[in-house]
Amino acid sequence: MKRKLTALAVAFAMVGCAAKSTPVPQKEAAVTAPAATDLTQRDLADGLYEMALSPKGDALYVSSAEGFKDVQGGVVYKLDPKTLKTVGASHTDLKNFGMAISDDGQTVYVTNSLDGGISALNTSDGKVKARLLFPERNEKGLPYGARQVLLHNGLLYVGAVADPAVIWVVDAKTMKLKTRIKNTGKWMTGLHYSSNTGRIYAANGGGEILVINPRNNRIEQRWKPLGDKPALLLNIAEDSDTGRLFVTDNSQAKTTLALDIHSGKVIKQLDVGDSLGVVFNPIRHELYVSQRESGKVLSLDATSYAVKKSWDLKPNPNSLLLSADGQTLFVTVKQAFNKDHSTDGPDRVVRIDLNK
Repeated sequence: MKRKLTALAVAFAMVGCAAKSTPVPQKEAAVTAPAATDLTQRDLADGLYEMALSPKGDALYVSSAEGFKDVQGGVVYKLDPKTLKTVGASHTDLKNFGMAISDDGQTVYVTNSLDGGISALNTSDGKVKARLLFPERNEKGLPYGARQVLLHNGLLYVGAVADPAVIWVVDAKTMKLKTRIKNTGKWMTGLHYSSNTGRIYAANGGGEILVINPRNNRIEQRWKPLGDKPALLLNIAEDSDTGRLFVTDNSQAKTTLALDIHSGKVIKQLDVGDSLGVVFNPIRHELYVSQRESGKVLSLDATSYAVKKSWDLKPNPNSLLLSADGQTLFVTVKQAFNKDHSTDGPDRVVRIDLNK
């Protein structure tokens, strides 16, 4: 477990199968919404990572690896996005990390990082309906860690935390492996598709951004925006109106980069400190960044890059998700790990009303 968790830290601290659907538990952690605040917070469970909203906006799915000490399997929680109360839960035999949802809202996809796979869950009954485990193993015989998943044009692009890394391309309906994008550098992390350029942008732990043509799955360009400076690039967001890519670095350069989406040139290196999750809000023209070290989520003006607001969400805010109308931001907040891989309490989900 210790060796597997080391790979997990790289992947996420930077984020017919055996499963069953369970009813809503009778006793659950309290949902708190203090008066005169824009926050609703819910202590939910151990091992929370990424989230997905249903297309109708009526369900918030949260992936959970649950505990890492003497706990097998994970859970995919279904929450009411307004109250954060549990309305469903799918208990899975593998631990869940990255997440995506189909355009019709009928399928949730989760990466099973410690086992090097991806699972498809039916949202109508919560059951795992298909799974693909990738065969690659590292020098220690462990599976490549499946980190983020991107759904585009009926295909799932799954990045592997490995050296050298790979991007698996999977048919979203059949869950069969179609091809591999190789030579993707060290530790494949963030994945983003731009409808403006028709390209997939992939970040890696070697400080590169790869520009991939999804029509033939070929790498057309390799950018290294910080040159020879140490960089471990993580997550990606886009302002399509201005042609900017925002890329975070949580551990090396500890910054957020604004890049030209066509050339990869640095437009601005934001002096905000360690940056993990990143989301661009085109409706409010704001940029949101989660910071694990400071325990904060920042709202920045997307033109001046000035910090407009800061939310103190200690200890470690992690993944970010924006509602379709641009008025609500969801955050998973993680507890620090103890030496034995336990935590001192459950991770939580936070709902931020951006109108307040």
